[in-house]
Amino acid sequence: MPLFFRKRKPCDEARKRFEYQMCLAKEAGADDILDISKCELPEIPFGVFSTCKVLQKKVLIVHTNFLTSLVPPKSCSLLSLGTIKVLDLHDNQLTALPDALGQLTSLQVLNVEKNQLKCLPQSIGDLAQLQTLNVKDNKLKDLPDSLGELRSLRTLDVSENLIRRLPQMLAHVRTLETLSLDAASMVYPPEAVCSLGTEAIQQFLCKESGLEYYPPSQFLLPVLERDGGETSVDSTDGSICSYVKEETEWQNKFLDYEKRKEQKMLEKLEFERRLEIGQREHAQLLQQSNIQKDEILQTVKEEQFRLDKGLCEHQRYLDGERQRLQEQLKQTEQSISSRIQRLLEDNQKQRKNSEIMKSLENERIKMEQLMAITQEETENLRQREVASAMQQMLTESCKNRFIQMTYESQKQNLVKQACSSMAQMDERFQQILAWQQMDQNKAISQILQESEMQKAAFEALQVKKDLMHRQIRNQIKLIETELLQLTQLELKRKALDTEALQEMISEQRRTLSSLLQQLLKEKSQREEELQGILLEMEAKSETTQENYWLIQYQRLLNQKPLSLKLQEESLEQPLVTLLIELSAEHYLPIFAHHRVSLDMLSHMSPGDLTKMGISETGLQYTLIRRAQELLDVRTQAEFPKLVDGEAVEVPEPASAEEYPEAVTPTAPPAQLDVQASECVVCMECEAQMIFLNCGHVCCCQTCCQPLRTCPLCRQDIIQCLRIYHSG
Repeated sequence: MPLFFRKRKPCDEARKRFEYQMCLAKEAGADDILDISKCELPEIPFGVFSTCKVLQKKVLIVHTNFLTSLVPPKSCSLLSLGTIKVLDLHDNQLTALPDALGQLTSLQVLNVEKNQLKCLPQSIGDLAQLQTLNVKDNKLKDLPDSLGELRSLRTLDVSENLIRRLPQMLAHVRTLETLSLDAASMVYPPEAVCSLGTEAIQQFLCKESGLEYYPPSQFLLPVLERDGGETSVDSTDGSICSYVKEETEWQNKFLDYEKRKEQKMLEKLEFERRLEIGQREHAQLLQQSNIQKDEILQTVKEEQFRLDKGLCEHQRYLDGERQRLQEQLKQTEQSISSRIQRLLEDNQKQRKNSEIMKSLENERIKMEQLMAITQEETENLRQREVASAMQQMLTESCKNRFIQMTYESQKQNLVKQACSSMAQMDERFQQILAWQQMDQNKAISQILQESEMQKAAFEALQVKKDLMHRQIRNQIKLIETELLQLTQLELKRKALDTEALQEMISEQRRTLSSLLQQLLKEKSQREEELQGILLEMEAKSETTQENYWLIQYQRLLNQKPLSLKLQEESLEQPLVTLLIELSAEHYLPIFAHHRVSLDMLSHMSPGDLTKMGISETGLQYTLIRRAQELLDVRTQAEFPKLVDGEAVEVPEPASAEEYPEAVTPTAPPAQLDVQASECVVCMECEAQMIFLNCGHVCCCQTCCQPLRTCPLCRQDIIQCLRIYHSG
């Protein structure tokens, strides 16, 4: 909510109306009415208070304005309106009436209809001459008890408010003739009483207050006399006198009007003379301004010519930069399309390899199950022997301790406390049994807790060691990187307003999105298969032994077949070290199966490694380059060069950092930084979420939650995936 509100200024027409009404009120012979309605006033000006005070106005009409408060300015008080008998404030924005309202002792009519009043001040009871009170269409919830002090009130309108109860003190207003309210919403008096009219309501309130009801006609005579409305017996003579009086007043007003008309005519002639003099001076100033304007236009033309020349040069420079960026974008798109095609081919090959690996893994699992039978039996026998030996030792130690305790107790208390010693011995025996039971319960709970922890560790290790699951994760990471680069490329193309290859990029994104969904589905299927295997093993564990998961965890760490272990042991140690350094140790079974040596690896091409099942392009080139470096180092160490029959020291080969990269990086030539991508919504955080099916990567995790459509293409978001950057 703003702290300050700008006051609304009245328009020219409203301001002119206000000035006219003020002038009309100050004229000689004007009536006692000051009408400043429909003047768009946010507050009552100071001049209104001073005019009412000086000219002793009787009627003040301020309806249809923007009044929010009736508080007078600092330099005056509400006592300036002490002579006002009629105050009309309807159709404004008043929220409250001031407490000083009771100072208007001459007030007879108060109209505050169609405002925002929430309560009436207690000082309203001081208005002894108030006869009409209209608070219709406000937000009043209750009426003050001080209304019962209005001894001259004849008309009260409280309809279209939130009032449910009338004050009981209203019964003391004996002059009330008309009471308007919403009978359907009243609680006190009841709806049935309110619907019968003012007389029934007053009778009900008098009965509740313990007063005797009298009709208002018996109390109106003093009010009418105080109002100046004296009733004469001869009503005809009074009407004739009033008619003659009004006629003389109209004649006086007409004469005053003629005088003012002549005065206005003289003022008009004087104004025309002054206007002619002003027009002459304005013509001279206009001529001087035209001369200055011509000089300024000449300087502006020269400056415009210079700016046009500089703008043309800058435009030529921008056109050259635009063409250069378009060429870079074309090259980037071509490289991306080639990589996507290669990725699709690799995916097809990977499917075939995954099927082969799946069949091999099923055979391995069957062999492991057959091999595990004898191992489990030996482990069971060993654990049974250890458990029986431990149980026998515990029982003997307990017996010895028990015999020693009984012997000492019998020795000390054999003569004097034979009976008490037997009771103490029973209590100690029960305590020993309780301790043993507590130790057994604690051991059982610890074994159960360790079993759950062992099961969770085995499940995590099973997912981590699963080769097919790891290959699917690597392919998903690669597709996420490609989708992020495509999104950045599309954003850069939109910034340059080029749309030539938009359709091709959209087709590539749809292809990558479908491939990503398929890989996610395969990943979930593989996880379900592993979960099924885990459930079978859990069912089997219930019938074998308690520390089943610990044994399976150790077996999973060494789950490779014996033939594969022998093949891996036959690999060259530098090749194994190289794979470990490059975090590619999961490819050791593939190198062992194909019996690849370091020399063979140095002569291979990236296509050969792809056929073997190594699909990462960067890893392929790095393996070949590092293998060549290792062979060069070995050759130089074993066979030093001879120059003129003397051994010459061969300089050490350059480090890996000194060799230029012979492989094209996975990123496009435009060098799009994956980490520099920002969210298109908040433009602060990094883009982390992939939208499916469109494939755009343009939002962070926080801004993604309320979205239902993609901010770039406006397609519905079916699924969101988060990208986890490694490193």
